Amino acid sequence: MTNAVNPDVYIGRNAVDPQGNKIGSVGQVYLDDQTGQPDWITVNTGLFGMKENFAPLAGSSFNGDDLVLPFDKDVVKDSPDITDSSHLDTDEQQSLYAYYQRYLGDDRDRAGYDQTTTADVGRRRTGRGKGYDTSGPNTDDAMTRSEEQLQVGTEKVEAGRARLRKYVVTEQQSVQVPVSREEVRVEREPITDANRGDALSGADITEEELEVVLTEERPVVTTEAVPVERVRLGTETVTDRETVTGEVRKEQVELDDDTTTGARNR
Repeated sequence: MTNAVNPDVYIGRNAVDPQGNKIGSVGQVYLDDQTGQPDWITVNTGLFGMKENFAPLAGSSFNGDDLVLPFDKDVVKDSPDITDSSHLDTDEQQSLYAYYQRYLGDDRDRAGYDQTTTADVGRRRTGRGKGYDTSGPNTDDAMTRSEEQLQVGTEKVEAGRARLRKYVVTEQQSVQVPVSREEVRVEREPITDANRGDALSGADITEEELEVVLTEERPVVTTEAVPVERVRLGTETVTDRETVTGEVRKEQVELDDDTTTGARNR
């Protein structure tokens, strides 16, 4: 049996059967009312782990990070349903004990599966000693004062989801582009010795036409897809402090001595 004092060591672990088949993840840990030790767990099974099945910790062991239960996968998944999972009362425990006992062989360790009453859980009867409880079972020469302590753990639950989506939008861009064009102008030059031969090569009086082709630049727009950045989703852990409040019970001891003054002392 591997019942540890701190229930946090169980929460979130994978529960597997003796053959290594995953049953589910450990959701909640239940403590024995008398000893305060982990006694039962719930295993999240079914689609998306939405169903909780109770399983006893007696006979379990650790194999690396896995919690090995002494029952087959189907046995745990078919365990009786508990309507109110906030606390296991006596009748519910008896029902669960009776169910799981059917799957224990004679050579298996049955410690922790004894269907005793709530008053007997975790207690061993002994012979009467120097002092004894006049209202109940025998004890030794001292009584044990007990008190409840809050056992606080954490569990991870889904708080929300974030998605990164890419879509296309169209926007207008304006870019200044320099363009050039040709314009015609009339150039006149006087008759000189250098150009006199060209000037007198033709007829004296004639009609002529000269033509020149004018050009201009026009903007041409094209697009090109280029990578500009990489975007991904990341998470960061933020730690807050929360105050957990719960009711605990504790036993008080008082002295009722009527041999002298009859005073009652705490």
